[in-house]
Amino acid sequence: MKFLDSKKFLRFSKRKRSVVALICFLTLFFISLGAEFIANDKPLLVYYKHRCYFPIFRQYAENKFGGSFETEANYRDPFVQKLIKKNGWMIWPLIPYSYDTVNYELRRSVPAPPSAENWLGTDDQGRDLLARLIYGYRFSILFGLAVMTLSAVLGFFIGAVQGYFGGYVDLILQRFVEIWSGLPILFLLITLSSLMEPTFWSLLFLMGLFKWMMIVPIVRGEFLRARNFDYVKAARSLGIGSFSIIIRHILPNILSAPLTLLPFVLITSISLLSTLDFLGFGLPAGSPSLGEILHQGKNNLSAPWIGVSSFVTLSILLSSLVFIGEGIREAFRPNQTRGEALL
Repeated sequence: MKFLDSKKFLRFSKRKRSVVALICFLTLFFISLGAEFIANDKPLLVYYKHRCYFPIFRQYAENKFGGSFETEANYRDPFVQKLIKKNGWMIWPLIPYSYDTVNYELRRSVPAPPSAENWLGTDDQGRDLLARLIYGYRFSILFGLAVMTLSAVLGFFIGAVQGYFGGYVDLILQRFVEIWSGLPILFLLITLSSLMEPTFWSLLFLMGLFKWMMIVPIVRGEFLRARNFDYVKAARSLGIGSFSIIIRHILPNILSAPLTLLPFVLITSISLLSTLDFLGFGLPAGSPSLGEILHQGKNNLSAPWIGVSSFVTLSILLSSLVFIGEGIREAFRPNQTRGEALL
């Protein structure tokens, strides 16, 4: 049985809000993937003495453009800009700031309000807020996708072993899953994050230890049902190994149900990362994080543009994923009538 077919795509496309949410999510995600070309404190192109330089891809020393230092050129330095403009020109990104660029030319105290130079204003360290939101949006999605992938691998493996073998294997693993799922995840993550320096990989590993539990019950139930089907019995009688039966015969036929959970695993992963960053137990200081921007909004109530912009960004991201998840769930729902699909 195919888990993807034209009927499922048709059911999904009939849910207008899910289609709009998918378009909005993909558009913003693809824009954020090119964040370095949209928001950067380095020019896209430097034309100097009849030669082209691409600072985004390579580092160039200041003496390459007539300066004195052998360290990387600071293209926002007026002195370096003057040297380049004498014998060439530069093309800057739409937002001439990266997520960690401090605007030292501000004429107001930080956090500065929105202006022509900083469209959404700055945070309490003088960094451009729009640039941090773009990088933070991308990081949140990529991190959530990584956690979702790791959770799916662990969840499918454990659920498949439980459901296929049953008996004592299922009994022992089910008790382990019940105990593991009863642990306070947020408090454990806070404790573990305080004991080690949190990084992308450490947070990915810690969240992957808990998020797989959302997938296990569905996979286990599907395998318990499918292991007694005639084609599985026939495969056993032909001497095909258990691993081959699980991967090649059962798994492709039971993907519909657990597949509908993956968007919600992604949502909870992004929400948990934002929560940890908001509480100060997430990514290292200075990292582009939506939760850290929310924390700044709480600490700077006199600068409402910080809290409002981060809240709107996170709301759009999570709401679009919720509507996409609803569309996928309805598309894979069995025995669906035409009237239900249009709701």
